[in-house]
Amino acid sequence: MKHLTYLLIPAIVFASCGGGNKAGNDGDLEKLKKERADLDAKIKTLEAKKPDSVKAKITPVSVTEVQPVNFNAYVEVQSQIAGDQNILATSQAPGIVKSIAVKVGQKVSRGQVLAVIDAAAIEQQIEAMSPQLSLLKSIYEKQQNLWAQNIGTEVQLMTAKTNYEATQKQIAALKSQRDMYRVVSPISGTIDAVNLKVGEACAPGMNGIRVVSYDQLKAEASLGENYLGKVKQGNKVLIILPDLGDSIKTTLSYVSQAVDPASRAFMVQVHMASNSKLHPNMSCIMRISNYENPKALVVPVSVLQKTTAGEMLYIADGNKAKSVLVQSGRNSNGLVEIVSGLNPGDKVVTKGYEELDNGQELLIQ
Repeated sequence: MKHLTYLLIPAIVFASCGGGNKAGNDGDLEKLKKERADLDAKIKTLEAKKPDSVKAKITPVSVTEVQPVNFNAYVEVQSQIAGDQNILATSQAPGIVKSIAVKVGQKVSRGQVLAVIDAAAIEQQIEAMSPQLSLLKSIYEKQQNLWAQNIGTEVQLMTAKTNYEATQKQIAALKSQRDMYRVVSPISGTIDAVNLKVGEACAPGMNGIRVVSYDQLKAEASLGENYLGKVKQGNKVLIILPDLGDSIKTTLSYVSQAVDPASRAFMVQVHMASNSKLHPNMSCIMRISNYENPKALVVPVSVLQKTTAGEMLYIADGNKAKSVLVQSGRNSNGLVEIVSGLNPGDKVVTKGYEELDNGQELLIQ
């Protein structure tokens, strides 16, 4: 209708000012003015009857009033229960495996022989020297008896004693060398793996028998290097046991400062007391609490919008939308801490904010 008005007015003016016509007299001018007034009145009437769909847009939204709450940020990672002591027992000398005395799952004591490596050459030397040791022992004892009867010299007694003790030490050294061909458990625990076979060659530090102690358990996990400096020894930890529907509260015992060059991750551990609920190799979830603010203002992460001016969200200012620039802090579990820009009691728009403009009317549901 406005377009019609704008088209009529020039036409009327042109008609009223046309050269050579008498339309410019006072009577015609008054008539045209009246017609224009009637048209303006009709336009106002039609505009007043416009449907709601073309009036100012009102957006339905949901709001949440923010108040200070206790906010905890945490790192959650998959982990596994393991023994605190996990040792590979090997021989101290290379050779061929002669016998294996244990099997997987068997409990062993510290110092117990787990396997024997062939040491036939040393055994033969010990066996060959045994008669000599017996002879030297007999000679020494006879010299002692003669010396007690004042028969013989002290030199004879000392020589017999020296020969006997020297041979004893030689045999003891051979036996110590023979013990190097035995795989001995350094701890009390359970056999976790036997990586030896009878007749197979073995070497120190290579293949052996793994012994694990479950008297003290630990939960281990690997964190990406981006978490370095964000978790520390002593942080509160919740060990979640999904299969048992249970959890254990504890603290972080160890944080490695070295990043594995292959995985780009570092190790964290939680030492745990013996617990009948826990079993070796059990899967669990390690939730490390690395930040806490007892009076934090938090909003859903999704309501934050990135703008050229910074982070922004909408609040309800009466029945109108108001854009507010804010600064966010830590985020966890879908929530983010707002460290500046919000005040307690502000009503943050949490639904319907996608279509809002600053100053737009709201229908709060």
